[in-house]
Amino acid sequence: MSLDRSDVEKIAHLARLQIAEQDIPEYTQNLTNILQLVDQLQAVDTTGIEPMAHPLDAVQRLREDTVTEPNQREQLQSIAPAVEAGLFLVPRVIE
Repeated sequence: MSLDRSDVEKIAHLARLQIAEQDIPEYTQNLTNILQLVDQLQAVDTTGIEPMAHPLDAVQRLREDTVTEPNQREQLQSIAPAVEAGLFLVPRVIE
């Protein structure tokens, strides 16, 4: 599929893009190349090929769910400007 100048101008208008006059030929060529690549990909016979959810069938290594840091609540709340019942108090943002 090949695009011409009027196609690119219409696409730019629909996308609310302002393209300089001197850039339209470059956009035309780039968009035509993209559409040719899509046509090339669609021409490949994919019968019998199972769709993949992800190109890499990798499984993430899971680590053991254990505590790795000590509880520092008392130390952190001792330097906080305002604390009440074990919670940090912050200024009201929404009134």
